[in-house]
Amino acid sequence: MLQLTARVPGRPLGWIAVGAIALLATAPAVWGQTGKKTPATAEKPAGGTLDRIKTAGSLKLGYRTDARPFSFEEAGKPTGYSVDLCQALGESVKRQLGRTDLKVEWVPITADNQLTAVARHDVDVVCAAVTVTLKRREQVDFSTPIFPGGVGAVVRSDSPKRLRNILNGEAQEYTPTWRAVALNILREQVFSAVPGTTAEAWVKQKGQEFDVQFILAPVQSYEAGIQAVLAGKAGAFFAERAILLDAVRRHPKTDDLLVLDRQYTYERLALPIGRGDDDFRLLVDRSLSQQYESTGYEGTYTKWFGKPNEKSEVFFRWNALPE
Repeated sequence: MLQLTARVPGRPLGWIAVGAIALLATAPAVWGQTGKKTPATAEKPAGGTLDRIKTAGSLKLGYRTDARPFSFEEAGKPTGYSVDLCQALGESVKRQLGRTDLKVEWVPITADNQLTAVARHDVDVVCAAVTVTLKRREQVDFSTPIFPGGVGAVVRSDSPKRLRNILNGEAQEYTPTWRAVALNILREQVFSAVPGTTAEAWVKQKGQEFDVQFILAPVQSYEAGIQAVLAGKAGAFFAERAILLDAVRRHPKTDDLLVLDRQYTYERLALPIGRGDDDFRLLVDRSLSQQYESTGYEGTYTKWFGKPNEKSEVFFRWNALPE
């Protein structure tokens, strides 16, 4: 049973029955990055998305300002990997509608409202880093996957070796008492995650599967999570691993931070779109598939994540749909 108790004035911290996160590292991976949201109840428009875009004369693309390298703001303009994909999508929509004068409007969104923005037709597509989950599909549809994501963790580079080994799945070296040692170490920890992300949901899920107490402290952004680790307020910050790698690489105190080798989950990131609109989803998937198969796509990927490895190439070959 989950018990919450206020630990800091104005900021509840969850005492969570969480399992041997020794087993955080050894438990089977799940597809899962953002939490449960109440489905929006917006009325379905009379026409489809393309009809609405044509009538309005504009395509509305939602973007996150804080999810680099997928979607962020630089010099007052949206940029990032997902933004690049959506810019090409905008050209596809113009061709489909025969409207070279079609406006492409970029609308800033947050982790809290990105799905409801689609469901309520405030935006036509979310260009960010959103994991496909069954719960989210009650609220929105998704494009073909755009990236093989997953939960990772960042710690201080001088964090205790035993803690790093536990989180990396190497606690077995403490046998035969490794489990007891791991539990005792974890009971002393504060971990952080951004509320509403699948990283937070995954840590809570592991907490219900196993049985050890530690504090899960919410942070409001990726930067806040990293600062909590640097300040010693959190032993580890759990989030989308690709975002952590980028953030640590660019951080002024990069030598003080370490992204663990372990990837705890394997998640399909995709573009959220309105439910029940097969014509628009077909256009989005066709645009993405054409980009994956284009000669310039490797450059787009390399720009944000470095040269793709064999696993990444296989991922995009599987998700590029033939005509």
